[in-house]
Amino acid sequence: MSLVFKGVIILFAFAIAIPLALILFYIIKQGVTQVNWTFLSHVPAPVGEKGGGILNALLGSFLLVLMSAIVAIPVGMMAGIYLSENPKTKLAYYAGLCVDILQGVPSIVMGIVVYFWIVKPMGTFSAISGSIALAIMMLPIIVRSTEQTLKMLPASLKEAALSLGVPYHKVILKVIVPCGFAGILSGITLSIARVIGETAPLLFTAFGNPFVSGRIAGPMESLPHIIFTYATSPYDDWHNLAWGASFILLVFVLVLNIVTKVITRKWKVQL
Repeated sequence: MSLVFKGVIILFAFAIAIPLALILFYIIKQGVTQVNWTFLSHVPAPVGEKGGGILNALLGSFLLVLMSAIVAIPVGMMAGIYLSENPKTKLAYYAGLCVDILQGVPSIVMGIVVYFWIVKPMGTFSAISGSIALAIMMLPIIVRSTEQTLKMLPASLKEAALSLGVPYHKVILKVIVPCGFAGILSGITLSIARVIGETAPLLFTAFGNPFVSGRIAGPMESLPHIIFTYATSPYDDWHNLAWGASFILLVFVLVLNIVTKVITRKWKVQL
């Protein structure tokens, strides 16, 4: 009976991996042939002309993720530290509840909310609004990863530092956080992988830009948005570019997830 049960588990494990393998194979097959230097170093060609690339989307995605990380990482880490250090307070309970609810909010709802909060008052789409929407989506992952990582550290670490007369804030910043840094970093990379492929919130915030732009107060292109634009167009050339952009985005997400797994495994072994 145990052999049958083990066989069923192995069968379902392979069944789960089949859709992922098919998706990866199809995207790689369709997209890898589109990737070349011109594709990576040029902006999209005008309608009706062949060629062009996704340089504006690459730079735009980098800036959007960078700005969202600058906002989300400090806030998320501080919230996670508070929740791990004060787990029994009412504020920690309600803050944790808010984090759980925020994690379940659909991304398109996040985009609509940021649209009314920032885009309408500013009177224009902008990279600022897009990065804020992505930062809000990153927060729950960073908060929970920081909280759970620090909770798993031995209490003796903090007790030893405090017994030596080290101030409490220095114990947290120079002892506790560095000891759990690998686990916190894995949560950060996972949150980046989570938002780098989001399209819905960017439709209401950053919107898109056919040119290379470093102006964060104006519209900015991104990989998910350019894929959406190209894939829904009536032009075959744009469909090919959409496959190429999908391949690049897939590579980014896979690399970030692999890095997260490696960091997590190393952290667990050290702990």
